Amino acid sequence: MVKPVRKTSNKNPPILSHEFIIQNHADIVSCIAMVFVVGLMFQATAPIASIFISLQHNVTEAGEIPLYTSGIKDWGSVAFYSLICVVIHAIIQEYGLDKISKKLHLSKSKLAIFSTSGQLAVFYLISAGWGLDIAVKEHYVPDISRLWADYPAPMTFLAKLYVIIQLAYSLHELPELYFQRVKREEIVEKVVASTAALILVAVPYFLNFNRLLVCLLVLHHISELVFHISQLIQTVDKDEKFSKLTKFISNGLQVVARLGSIILAVLTLWYGLAKAENQQLDIQNKYFNTPTVRLGLLAGVLLLQMYLVFNVISKEMAKSRESKSLTTVSKNKTQKKENSKKNKKGASEESDLPEVDQNTNKTLRKQKVK
Repeated sequence: MVKPVRKTSNKNPPILSHEFIIQNHADIVSCIAMVFVVGLMFQATAPIASIFISLQHNVTEAGEIPLYTSGIKDWGSVAFYSLICVVIHAIIQEYGLDKISKKLHLSKSKLAIFSTSGQLAVFYLISAGWGLDIAVKEHYVPDISRLWADYPAPMTFLAKLYVIIQLAYSLHELPELYFQRVKREEIVEKVVASTAALILVAVPYFLNFNRLLVCLLVLHHISELVFHISQLIQTVDKDEKFSKLTKFISNGLQVVARLGSIILAVLTLWYGLAKAENQQLDIQNKYFNTPTVRLGLLAGVLLLQMYLVFNVISKEMAKSRESKSLTTVSKNKTQKKENSKKNKKGASEESDLPEVDQNTNKTLRKQKVK
């Protein structure tokens, strides 16, 4: 469980202690990022600093529109922009979500959901809008054949930066487990989820299936955005007026997004790229359009989408079981209360009778028991 609200105390924690680092991690990380920015100003350190800040693997000549490919140097940019994600995460938490949560007076469990869903809703909103803008400008939306045409096609500046930010956000979630004081029993699950997201984006990116990757990320981000908005509404909606509607829309959109992802993956990997004349692996020229690679990626996409749909269904079934168990427990409690009230009323009425009638009632009960 995440503890999003900072504990204010008059005593300053000792320098370099755990509490000091957690309270001031945004300032510390921003200072580390500034070291790379200052490194650009000096001729001796500019080549090293540019690996982390500017995008690498430019394949165009001077005077042309810059186009990029993927390469090993991109991990330097991923590491730098993950620092920026940590700082932005802290700003959103401190100046946005914490101030809103104080006015709502939420419980600890709802506060953790509100903090997590609020952070992810902001990220998915920006990513979905950015990805849609790239898909429209690159004409992926009206012309689906653009997804497999001219493979391996280089990327524009915005398309490459978009994927770098996706990798950086998944990477920044690992140190956030420490900064947000996540419980030990939840660390393994969150580390696996963040590492899986990092790998699932990195594999198609470095195999140059970037156009398909952008479209799949847009579908995923739209469905996750609606899901986390519904989570926020459920935490705030005490009367549950809109909770059922938002949950229904979220679950329906999750299924539609998974089906759309499967259709796009099958069209691109099974149908479109199979038409290419060259089907030989060429690592030096970054050409990975082979049947083995395509089938491996397609199997991975299918398994991932099936797992996500199964996860949605299993969560809904678990919630329905919990609601049924709560209703049965509440009914049993009300019945016990009613029976106890009846027994008390009967005892009080019997106590009001004379002693002769009380003795006769006792003898009648004994006869019934026998």
